[in-house]
Parts: sequence; C-alpha cells; structure tokens
Amino acid sequence: MSISPDSAAVFGYHRYMIALHGNRSPAALGWRDTESQIIRFDALAHMADLNSHSLLDAGCGHGDLRSYLHELYPDIVYYGMEQIPELYDEATRRFQDWEATAFIRGDFMTDEMPVADYVMASGSLNYYNADPDFIFKAITRLYEHCRRGLGFNLLSHIIPNGLLAAYDPDVIMDHCRQLCQHVVLKNDYSNEDFTVFMYR
Repeated sequence: MSISPDSAAVFGYHRYMIALHGNRSPAALGWRDTESQIIRFDALAHMADLNSHSLLDAGCGHGDLRSYLHELYPDIVYYGMEQIPELYDEATRRFQDWEATAFIRGDFMTDEMPVADYVMASGSLNYYNADPDFIFKAITRLYEHCRRGLGFNLLSHIIPNGLLAAYDPDVIMDHCRQLCQHVVLKNDYSNEDFTVFMYR
C-alpha cells in the first residue's frame, strides 16, 4: 500500500510511541494520558442518542471509543476504521468477540468505507498535512458518509512540532455551514481542543 509523506510521518510517529510505551497504552495513540482521551470522548458522546444507530469511528486507533460508548449506548452498531496495522491489530484483538462491532483497515480519505448513521473522528484530524485544504476535504468526505450527523474534534492551540495542526474554530465553522445548516460548536471542555457537530 503506497502512502503519502504526511501519512508516513504519522505511521512513523505511532510506531515510535509503540516502541517506547507498548501497543496497549494510550500513549501509543499520542494521548498524554487516558483522561485527555476520555474528555474528548465525553464531548462527542453527547452528540445524540446513539442507541440503535450505526457509528463509523474514522481513525479509530485501538477502538477505545467503542468501549466508552458501550457504557452509554449498549445497542450501538460500531465500525472502526484504522490505517496503521499495529493499531488496527490491537483494536481487533480487544474487540474481536464483541457483537455489532467490526474493524476496517484503511485510510478514511482514500479507501472505501461504509455509510453510517453517525460518523465520528477523535484525534484523527489533528495531524499536519501539506495540502492546506486537507481539513476541509476531510470534513466534507466524512460528512458524505453519515446519514444523521458528523462529530469531530480539532486542536485550537499547539506547540508547533511539524506533526500536529491547530485550527481556528471560526474558519472550521464557516466551512461546515457551507455543507449543512445545523452546525454546533462545543468549546467549553478544554483550553486546547474544540468539537464540532454537523447534523443532517
């Protein structure tokens, strides 16, 4: 599978973090700790009543969002998509026996993926890309794959490191409003992060 230089940098980063921390730690995914991951999950989880709906988790990592949402919405149908083999393997290991759960290995920007009632992206849109329009293309593509709504989080502040990207919420909201009329910004849970909900 051929990958872009930007994707290669992301692969390299996660493989480095796996070598340092092991493949079962949130640090392998780039999170500072479990709490920083959970606070973002909590913001996304209140997008809607997800029970009896399907969800596509774009860039799912270890599939941690699956177990978090199960506590709130036990009847959810979950699809996780992940392009990094080591993360995909760990996700399938953890959840291989769970009902209504499936994982797809691939890049959500280029590979085929299912249409779901809801699509979410937690942390997977935070990486730098040489294409200045990447974030707008990504939001548009993910929105095209939801029947009811898209929820995603982005960084608003970073220490520049060549790997991550931060965005102005107003610019992101302007783009989202071009795609749909009902857009909600949630920015009351973190000083460095914001969440956007787009509803059909």
